Amino acid sequence: MLGQLEMPTLADATGEEREAGVTWHSGLPVNWKGGGSSQAPLDTFLKRALDVVGALVGICALGPLLIIVAVMIKASSPGPVLFRQRREGLNGRAFDALKFRSMREADCDASGVTQTRINDPRVTPVGRFIRKTSIDELPQLFNVLRGDMSLVGPRPHVANMLAGGRLYRDLVPYYGERLAMRPGITGWAQANGLRGPTRDPRLARERIDHDIAYIQNFSIWLDLKIIVMTIVREFFTGNGH
Repeated sequence: MLGQLEMPTLADATGEEREAGVTWHSGLPVNWKGGGSSQAPLDTFLKRALDVVGALVGICALGPLLIIVAVMIKASSPGPVLFRQRREGLNGRAFDALKFRSMREADCDASGVTQTRINDPRVTPVGRFIRKTSIDELPQLFNVLRGDMSLVGPRPHVANMLAGGRLYRDLVPYYGERLAMRPGITGWAQANGLRGPTRDPRLARERIDHDIAYIQNFSIWLDLKIIVMTIVREFFTGNGH
């Protein structure tokens, strides 16, 4: 579950981080002097069990919604219901992430490098709704069952992901450390509102810092907290996207 992890060093940190040694990100610390997470075998088993049970429950409970959305997509624009996009998984291993198709088939970007814009003309009316509510991500429950993803973890990015007009890896020197755990449908960054296009360099870096904070502080209880926070944000506060 957990890859060989070398945590960010002070040489990679900002001035504030070099001085403090520890920074806090929505209540979780990042130790910039090292001390990465070490996941016990029991934690590995419990996390995978939570993933399988949670994904099965989600698929069964949301089955009618998944069918309705599939019919809406098929009726509103020609093309497949699902969209597959290569993403980086655990230790950088590539896999096909599943999403409901939200764009016209001819405009779908398999590379994922071109990020969506506000009122993006490529997005269909149905696609706009499912993206706003994050329903487009629900097929990734099947990725969780396959073991490509987890319910909770850093969000899977495409290779050569851009942030602030630069390669994410160039903007954040320790970017690759987020690949030490399986990517998740949601994560600490997303539960705290850091999601969507990564055009602001400061927010892009903060998103990675949240990923590192999650990895360093991982526990099953933290996973459960993130799941609850995500459900509340998506379905009860209207702050999903």
